[in-house]
Amino acid sequence: MFRGTLIRSGNNAKTVKGDGEYETAIMYLAPFTLAGANVCPMAETAGCVAGCLNTAGRGRMNNVQIARINKTKRYLNDRIAFMYELVDDLERFVRYCRRKGVKPAVRLNGTSDIQWEVAHNTSRGWVSHNINAAGQREEEWGENRGSIFELFPEIQFYDYTKVYKRVYRELPSNYSLVLSYSEANPRYAEAVTKAAHETGANMAVVYRAKELRDYFVDKLAQYGDVCRDVIDGDQTDLRFLDPQRVIVGLYAKGRAKVDTSGFVVG
Repeated sequence: MFRGTLIRSGNNAKTVKGDGEYETAIMYLAPFTLAGANVCPMAETAGCVAGCLNTAGRGRMNNVQIARINKTKRYLNDRIAFMYELVDDLERFVRYCRRKGVKPAVRLNGTSDIQWEVAHNTSRGWVSHNINAAGQREEEWGENRGSIFELFPEIQFYDYTKVYKRVYRELPSNYSLVLSYSEANPRYAEAVTKAAHETGANMAVVYRAKELRDYFVDKLAQYGDVCRDVIDGDQTDLRFLDPQRVIVGLYAKGRAKVDTSGFVVG
């Protein structure tokens, strides 16, 4: 188990299933507007606010919620310092995986939907302290090192996303995205299935019950423009190892079991 300031491994029952060749560390932030600003821009449109996994498992604990809110506020209030923390965590996680003899995998959006491939450049360390013209002390960062994906090519990053425009971008080779389907909003459902069809991106569908998900596994399912084989997405969380052009079948957990928005199917 790796415990960093922002990311942790070994505390998610689903990612542990994939431990062996890989070990996955996840960053959990406070979703939607819980920390004062929206880090899940499509949450209302896709209807996933009520069924969010934020309160599943250890997320039910008050101290866990407070920690997630505090992390998110640091991200919102001082992104440069936050990225410095993240770089430090990732460096330590890489060393941890090297000692353990496994490959590092990271999900930055455990309970958020931030576009990490855009405007999230990184640096390493403070390099100087200056006094500006107003007599105020300033701290300057070191060399800009590009995106988090460029800085850590040895890490396989992956996420689920409802921001469907992301899959149209030329993503870093070590960043894999799976679209998240919802029927809560017809226009969203149409847009996300269109994006999956046009880009070939895999699409995750959350079914009401495990039995319903199991029924669809290894069968063709049609959602809008998408007609594909359904795979069992709960056997492992290593989405970057999935076949291409499939539907990743998941079953509802936590509050999602009673979701009626349309995010959960069936």
